[in-house]
Amino acid sequence: MIRRILLAYDGSTGADRALGFALDLARKYAAELHVLAVARPPEFGDDVETRAVIENARWHYDRVLGPVKARLAGETIKTTFHVAVGHPAEQIVRYAEEHAIDHVVVGHRGHTLFERWLIGSVARQVIAHAHCAVTVQR
Repeated sequence: MIRRILLAYDGSTGADRALGFALDLARKYAAELHVLAVARPPEFGDDVETRAVIENARWHYDRVLGPVKARLAGETIKTTFHVAVGHPAEQIVRYAEEHAIDHVVVGHRGHTLFERWLIGSVARQVIAHAHCAVTVQR
């Protein structure tokens, strides 16, 4: 039984498709929908610079999540929004574990084969490490 669904949302086209899928799933199972955006800190930089980048990313995701909140406002399903800071795959898996998520839904960004080889794929990492079912929406 699916009781809690986690949608990893970054505002991309793939994330919008994943939103539609997660919403349909939540309606079908009368499940809670958790929407998570992850602000990635810079790899290098001093404390002041890092804090500025993180605050800017939080502001960005609060703005990106605005239309999602508006779209879900008329729904009867329980919805929770959260912005985390860190590596996206790690934060998605951590959130899923801490909130007893039954199903994770992520979008596919359409990287080229070389890009996936070079930097990896958040979706692939979530599939490899999540304790629950994961759907990648293309």
